[in-house]
Amino acid sequence: MHIVIFTGAGISAESGLKTFRGDHGLWEGYRVEDVATPEAWARNAELVQEFYNIRRRAILEAQPNEAHKAIALLEEKHQVTVITQNIDNLHERAGSTNIVHLHGLITKSQSSIDPTLIYDIDGWELKIGDLCEKQSQLRPHVVWFGEAVPMISIAIGICKQADLFIIVGTSLQVYPAASLVNYVPSTTKKILIDPAADQLNKNYEEIINVSAKACIGVPMLVKELLSS
Repeated sequence: MHIVIFTGAGISAESGLKTFRGDHGLWEGYRVEDVATPEAWARNAELVQEFYNIRRRAILEAQPNEAHKAIALLEEKHQVTVITQNIDNLHERAGSTNIVHLHGLITKSQSSIDPTLIYDIDGWELKIGDLCEKQSQLRPHVVWFGEAVPMISIAIGICKQADLFIIVGTSLQVYPAASLVNYVPSTTKKILIDPAADQLNKNYEEIINVSAKACIGVPMLVKELLSS
């Protein structure tokens, strides 16, 4: 069985990483418009670098939680693809091997003039003056608001092949990512695990709501799938 798991900020929040949508539009005390748009980069690259350095350090200090670990365990018995909106590497560190990062990966950098030039970051800090091989400033390897989502077409293709679709910790409000559920076959079972599942899922009657934190709901579901 091909299980596709679509994760959002809620699963990482249970590892202590903050989400901007849950805090009055602020992300670690910053306005999203000031740190997560191409315009913000053009206006104040130092501020953007500072913000992502703070985020990167927090992510490297965070640990995968029981939900991340349970998802990785599914690979013992099933084909599993994780599609995540998160820019952290907690799925990788928990042991998952097949992950599509829709919005990039904060532990990598990319050229500011050629997004195909991508590099691993050694540690938590990316500095002004760190250059790519084309001598342009390196920026975080993340998709900012207002930018295209290069991996969305790949994610759509994966969703079309899902035998089971599990949604964990996402508001289903950030597009184009939230549209992925529409590409899952109508005959495929769909499950949403989130403390606010009943409130979030008002548009999809076919989705089964599990109103629980990821660290509770995901291990329970995984145990069931591994024993069946």
